[in-house]
Amino acid sequence: MRREGALRELTVDGTVWLWNVRHRHPGCRTVLSLRRAEHRHALLRLVFRNAPGRAVAGFPMGVGEVAAGGGWLNLNEPGVVRRFLQEALARGLVPTAHRETDEDGWPLFDTLTATEPPDAA
Repeated sequence: MRREGALRELTVDGTVWLWNVRHRHPGCRTVLSLRRAEHRHALLRLVFRNAPGRAVAGFPMGVGEVAAGGGWLNLNEPGVVRRFLQEALARGLVPTAHRETDEDGWPLFDTLTATEPPDAA
């Protein structure tokens, strides 16, 4: 079993990204953190907070699982993280300089669950 919060690597279009998933309290939230390997101090945190109709880790879900409106995603799966990263890049949410940014992850979740995932190649 992978240790919660351990950094993992994901390569997208030749760029190496570091990412991890953590569950935090107070405020019951799951956080997906993304940064380029060569710019470790430019950090994007996608924050998923428990809210009416929105669920984060807790019985019967595991750490890294988020659900809303009939959609469900596991933030521990590299393919899911790749989709969040691509959507964040398309929206200009990923910082390019020494900066930490927290963004609400639910709008990206809604976009990703409203469309079918791309075919695995």
